[in-house]
Amino acid sequence: QVQLVESGGGLVQAGGFQRLSCAASGGTFSSYDMGWFRQAPGKERDFVAYISWNGNKNYADSVKGRFTVSRDNAKNTVYLQMNSLKDEDTAVYYCAVRGIGYYSDYKTYHSWGQGTQVTVSS
Repeated sequence: QVQLVESGGGLVQAGGFQRLSCAASGGTFSSYDMGWFRQAPGKERDFVAYISWNGNKNYADSVKGRFTVSRDNAKNTVYLQMNSLKDEDTAVYYCAVRGIGYYSDYKTYHSWGQGTQVTVSS
């Protein structure tokens, strides 16, 4: 059973940057496809970024060109580098393991972490 722990959130100014980490324990991390999602108050959990076990990546249109997902299998960790942050990026960010289904559908995923809050101030 894999467990995920996100870290790296906090308060950042608009235009700034932040790097989130998602550390996995248990399971076989190198075989997992991983996703990042975010949820703002009163809103649904939205897809942010995806990285497959072999490094294929996809992004939500809203973050394309600003966010970069990566992974370090030796450290059992997936990262989300967020640049040029905007107010609308404020949310709790979650990582999860992809199951069977479309990569951008949160219902596809399991083993969610507890989330890390990112707050962008203007």
